[in-house]
Amino acid sequence: MNNNNPTRPYHRTEIDLLFTKVKAQMHQEALVRGGDGVALYTDCYTGETLRGGDRYDYEHIRSSEEVFMTYRDRLSNAEIAEVVNCPENVAVTLRTINQSKGKTRMEDWMANSSNILNHNINVALTKKALVNADKGIQQKVKEITSRK
Repeated sequence: MNNNNPTRPYHRTEIDLLFTKVKAQMHQEALVRGGDGVALYTDCYTGETLRGGDRYDYEHIRSSEEVFMTYRDRLSNAEIAEVVNCPENVAVTLRTINQSKGKTRMEDWMANSSNILNHNINVALTKKALVNADKGIQQKVKEITSRK
């Protein structure tokens, strides 16, 4: 099967393998930031401080499925994994936010104002994270396609 088949179904094996490595690296960096053996993060959507033991998730700001479907006609699964897991697209947020949002695009999820209120979303911070994720994704795609 051609790995770049433009109609191939969503597949996340390579994405998850790399995501596991990215999360481990982020955790090590958060432990250093914490300085006391407890991970220290900033929620990418609320700006709140999160510590090890808090109920947080590692989050793809742009979903892996959305990125996969966008680039499957140009990139291999391994290359898409690099794009999905670029540093600008992986962050930390409260588990309640991640579970509420699911695979919904953040802009669509925030269109329901009760989501913003119920989860204490910092709209300016979230928009900045989205722009940064989009730029990181575009830069990673450019880098990968220039290698070909």
